[in-house]
Amino acid sequence: MSVMVARKKVVRKWEKLPGRNTFCCDGRIMMARQKGIFYLTLFLILGTCALFFAFECRYLAVQLSPAIPVFAAVLFLFAMATLLRTSFSDPGVIPRALPDEAAFIEMEIEATNGTVPQGQRPPPRIKNFQINNQIVKLKYCYTCKIFRPPRASHCSICDNCVERFDHHCPWVGNCVGKRNYRYFYLFILSLSLLTIYIFTFNIVYVALKSLKIGFLNTLKETPGTYPSMSLTVLTVLEVLICFFTLWSVVGLTGFHTFLVALNQTTNEDIKGSWTGKNRVQNPYSHGNIVKNCCEVLCGPLPPSVLDRRGILQQEESTAQEGSCPRGPGTQEPPATQGPGQAQEGHSVLSPQLPAPSVSDTEVPEEKQRTPGELPVPSPDAGRAEH
Repeated sequence: MSVMVARKKVVRKWEKLPGRNTFCCDGRIMMARQKGIFYLTLFLILGTCALFFAFECRYLAVQLSPAIPVFAAVLFLFAMATLLRTSFSDPGVIPRALPDEAAFIEMEIEATNGTVPQGQRPPPRIKNFQINNQIVKLKYCYTCKIFRPPRASHCSICDNCVERFDHHCPWVGNCVGKRNYRYFYLFILSLSLLTIYIFTFNIVYVALKSLKIGFLNTLKETPGTYPSMSLTVLTVLEVLICFFTLWSVVGLTGFHTFLVALNQTTNEDIKGSWTGKNRVQNPYSHGNIVKNCCEVLCGPLPPSVLDRRGILQQEESTAQEGSCPRGPGTQEPPATQGPGQAQEGHSVLSPQLPAPSVSDTEVPEEKQRTPGELPVPSPDAGRAEH
């Protein structure tokens, strides 16, 4: 006998989320699928700092101050912590509309715009929203089937609508939005300070060495642990990495400092939302640099609305075959005879199943027939006639 057993299979919500994201650690880590440049960022930061701590820091700590490697370690740990926080967090993804919600929104749009004749272009799907006595347009997203909130935009790389979308940064392997922008800004700020710090003390290291043993001898010096590798090659490699990083990271930090002071996003600056031909004033700016910086960097951090680790339970029915054994004291029920006739066989009932009622065991006198069908005589009736 087969028994149907229902098992509950636990499925997390992150496994069913749309978009082009990668999840790790059971949904705790959320990143974009394109992570190659993020690994390059880790390699450059870890490699440069490892060379600095391995060679220059020991000499500078003895000759100048032991606080030099301590401060460098603090900057390094802070930069790595903010980088991982930016890369592994939800930037503010807005969930897509459910089928019922999408159908309701479509009905509202059709009721507002009316039927569009065939061959004509339908009007744009836009809602007007007022912020600080200024009209802001909310655009409809055809992918997520929602009207995007103010300052939100759809990322074509991650295929998600992100609240207060700034830009998609391949160097951190994630979008930069409302929930991780402050960590992104602190990352580039701390990375700029760390780059300047290492670049400066590399030059100080070469200068101190040159004063003692001469510049040419400094170039020829090799570390004791790696005699085949010139120490100057390592130092020059660090200087080159820091030099080219200065132009990009420090410039990027200055640009985002300007945006934070104006309470503006990179997306709005590129599109010219508040500096275009219309000369529309930024409705999100408080007109004060301190207030704008406090709102962007120190304001309350909204929780994630994705509920990535929420549980979706799915039932799976599985059939299991097995026999139902009887106990040692279980006996077969005796055969019963119907009135006026002998019953040829007997039924064996399983002890787990309830015994049938009297109405089920009685043999009907005449088989039920359909209208117009001739009655079929029973065998007992033929014996009675003979």
